[in-house]
Amino acid sequence: MKSWHRPDVPTVPGTGPIPTVYDSSTDELQSVGGDGPASLYVCGITPYDATHLGHAATYLAFDTLQRLWLDAGLEVHYVQNSTDVDDPLLERAARDGVDWRTLAAGQIDVFRGDMESLRILPPERYIAVTEVIDEIAAGVHDLLVSGVAYPVDSEDAAQDLYFDSAADSSPWFLGQESRLDRANMLELSAERGGDPARPGKRHPLDPLLWRSARAGEPSWETVLGAGRPGWHIECAVIALNHLPSPVTVNGGGSDLIFPHHEFSAGHAAALTGEPLAEVYAHAGMVAYQGEKMSKSLGNLVLVSELVRAGTDPRALRLALLSEHYRSDWEWTTEHLEIATARLAAWTRWAAEAVAGDGGVAELRTVLSFDLDTPAALKLIDARIDAALPASTDLVAAIDALLGIALAG
Repeated sequence: MKSWHRPDVPTVPGTGPIPTVYDSSTDELQSVGGDGPASLYVCGITPYDATHLGHAATYLAFDTLQRLWLDAGLEVHYVQNSTDVDDPLLERAARDGVDWRTLAAGQIDVFRGDMESLRILPPERYIAVTEVIDEIAAGVHDLLVSGVAYPVDSEDAAQDLYFDSAADSSPWFLGQESRLDRANMLELSAERGGDPARPGKRHPLDPLLWRSARAGEPSWETVLGAGRPGWHIECAVIALNHLPSPVTVNGGGSDLIFPHHEFSAGHAAALTGEPLAEVYAHAGMVAYQGEKMSKSLGNLVLVSELVRAGTDPRALRLALLSEHYRSDWEWTTEHLEIATARLAAWTRWAAEAVAGDGGVAELRTVLSFDLDTPAALKLIDARIDAALPASTDLVAAIDALLGIALAG
């Protein structure tokens, strides 16, 4: 599947430090990259509604990581999926009376446009789940042969396949990535697409690997027979097949820590005997009107609508960068007002840039510590307030590292 246009990233003299990010699985800051190419897998959207600011904040966080890797002189390999067949997508298509493939294709196009307008670096491989059904089925088949997958009967005589979360799949064990206790896992499983109460499973938390064909649902003929994959195995197989193993960073929103990233890691470990990733990094949730921004609640602020209404995408990017990527925070119109004023001040300042590299080292240092974009914005503000002139290299670094083009 095609990705989107890659923005120009200026080359800044010198190299930046290897960044650190917070690893959810260890509760520690970890240095990421440095020994050979860096690799990144970020879970993509389920395309049944346009990109909201929660999505944008997540992809912007990992865009910042990529930019720091590139500035440190690393080769970067990035893969992102699109879950273009899934129950929520099918339900939305049925509700709206459209073909699910048409709905998915249209929303993926909107997403590409949003990412391009925000100058998010595109993945090297942008992979739709429907493009790799056979790969995923082969992975499930391997788990079935090894005894880690098992069949469960259903009321309509279809036999689905599940992952045995208590099986010996070293080096992974349940709770390793999320650090959650069983009670929290059961609660989140029920909230986030799991089926802990389904009869016939060996353990309530066992996740679906393969859903056998049902009337009126899309399905594919594979080595497993007709059906479609479960959610977690999709990302595990795509990451394993399209990036070096283990991946340097597996990323996404914090709502993916459990069950999605927990079980993706478990599936990968059962398939290879190795961890899926060296570090599991997660962006915080963005709220609006007192609740987490989500499609189910309908409290969405959409990137495309803001841009269509005349918002400068650079101001929107600055507004998102003003909050730390790991923070849970609430969007308000004040974020955009402050960002618009900041962009105007920065643009005036950059127009008078003089030759030199003043401020570049400080910007690199601040950003390399857990992608601290709020501190980086304040650093530039402080230089302007102190009447320190913009240096040409710093203006280029603001573009390269923060993605904000100020030069005419």
